[in-house]
Amino acid sequence: MDLDREAFEALVDRALDEIPDEIAALIRNVVVLVEDEAPPDDPDLLGLYDGVALTERESNFAAQLPDRIFLFREPLLDFCDTLEQLEDEVRITVVHEVAHHFGIDDTRLHDLGYA
Repeated sequence: MDLDREAFEALVDRALDEIPDEIAALIRNVVVLVEDEAPPDDPDLLGLYDGVALTERESNFAAQLPDRIFLFREPLLDFCDTLEQLEDEVRITVVHEVAHHFGIDDTRLHDLGYA
């Protein structure tokens, strides 16, 4: 599957917009970034949360750099055959990584269908 970066970022924006307002309002100090490639040590990785989950933060966390959620464009494109499948997988990946921000682990995400 092939999709230029601008169109891919639009899919990510739509996935973020689908997060319910009451949940989005709780997201703190997080930036969402699109990278073309996943890290070399895990080239098939679709997304990554890099930060400290809200459940693990101390009260003096305010002066910290933002947590980062990465979506890896090329692995997602390689994983999908159609635009519809890509839209679904971007949405699933966004929800999965945002859930890590809230302290939800992979086991629970798997139970919920987001792993």
